[in-house]
Amino acid sequence: MQLRFVGIDPETGTSNSPTVWLRERAEELVFQGWKPDAELERECAAFHVPGHAVGIPSDETVVRIPFRMISVLREACDAAERAAAQLRGAHGGDDAGGRASGDA
Repeated sequence: MQLRFVGIDPETGTSNSPTVWLRERAEELVFQGWKPDAELERECAAFHVPGHAVGIPSDETVVRIPFRMISVLREACDAAERAAAQLRGAHGGDDAGGRASGDA
């Protein structure tokens, strides 16, 4: 199975269900969340991070996740760290970028 379910919004009903998965082989966290409204998307697109272009690239999006999912996000991060450590062990100590652990 490609996706590993981590958790869902604890206040979800039968719809509107922000969800978090791990995609271990691709070394990714996957989020299902609420779409931003136009104002939030404009605010994010205008945010300047030094060394990066302003805007949201066409292959990226903004996703809203509620604070009540913090424990789910922590669980996902912990599981991702464990999976990465196992992958590094299986690949002779390299991290996801193919560098030896500890290299910058």
